[in-house]
Amino acid sequence: MKLLYAWLTQGWKSAMKIFKIMIPVSIVVKILQETGMINHIGDAMAPLMGWMGLPGEMGLVWASAMLGNIYAGLIAYFAIAPTLTVAQITTLSTVILIAHALPIELGVTRKAGGKVYALFLARFLFGLLAGVLMYHLYRMGGWLEYPPENVTQIVMQDKDQSWGGWLIGELRNYLLIFIIIVLLIILLDLLKRSGLIRYINKFFSPILKWLGISQELIPVTVLGMTMGLAYGGALIINEVEQSQLNKRDLFNALLLMSLCHSLIEDSLLMISIGAHYSGVFIFRSIYAFIITYIFVVLTRNWKEETMSRWFYA
Repeated sequence: MKLLYAWLTQGWKSAMKIFKIMIPVSIVVKILQETGMINHIGDAMAPLMGWMGLPGEMGLVWASAMLGNIYAGLIAYFAIAPTLTVAQITTLSTVILIAHALPIELGVTRKAGGKVYALFLARFLFGLLAGVLMYHLYRMGGWLEYPPENVTQIVMQDKDQSWGGWLIGELRNYLLIFIIIVLLIILLDLLKRSGLIRYINKFFSPILKWLGISQELIPVTVLGMTMGLAYGGALIINEVEQSQLNKRDLFNALLLMSLCHSLIEDSLLMISIGAHYSGVFIFRSIYAFIITYIFVVLTRNWKEETMSRWFYA
C-alpha cells in the first residue's frame, strides 16, 4: 500500500504541474476559437502552404492544430473537405504531427527544462521544412499521386461545442492524463526495480548516444516518443526532481521528442484519414533523428553559458 500511495502521490504532483499549464492555455485557445481569431492566423499562413504543395486553406487546418490540438485540426480539415492526393494528405499530416498543441506542449517542455522560443522555432520551422522536403520528394518520384481510399471521417469526442460540453470534455481529458501519468510512473519504477531498465538502455544506447542523450534519459525519451510529449515531459519533470540530469542531454531529449512523439497513436490516426505510413511514421522518425543529430554536432563545442542562454529554461 505504501508503494501504491507513493506512485499516486508522485503521479498527482506530476499531473498538477501539467494541469497548471494546460488549464489556462485551454481556456485561451477556446476563446480564440470562439472569436474566430484562429481563422485570421490560418489566412496569414496560407502562402506557406504553397511551399508544401498544399491549398492555401490548409493554413487554417495547421493553425487549428498548432493552437489547439490534432483533433481541432481535423475538425477544420473535414469542415473544408478538400480534394487532396495521398501525397498531399501525408505531407499535411506529417507537418501537423511535428507541430501541434504548441501552447500546451511548449509549456510542458519549458517546465522540463527547455526554452519555449527555441523549441517553438524548432517545431514550426522544421515542420515547415519537412513539408517542403516531402512535397518535392513525392513530386520527383511521382509517388502517392492518387486520391485516398477508405478515408475515415473522424468522430470527434466532444460533439457538444458549447462551453458546458467543452468543460466536461476537458475534465474527462484531465482525468485520463492523470491515469496515464500514474501508469507510466509505475511502469518506469517497475523497470528500475526489476533491472529491465539496463536492457532498455543497452538496446537504445547505440542510437541515442549519437544524439547526445544520456542513459538516464533513454527510458523517458522512448516513452515520450511512443506515448506523447505531455507524458514524456511529465516523466522528465519527475526525473529532474529526483536526480541531477545534464542540461545539454536534457535539451537534446526534448528536441527529439518535440519533433517525433506519439509515434503509434497519432500516426495511426493520420493514416485513418488517408495519410501514408511512409511519411507519418518512417519519414518523421528518420527526419527527427537527423535534425537532432545535426543539432548535437553543431553545438558540441559550444560553451555551457551559450547553451544556457539560447536553449535552457
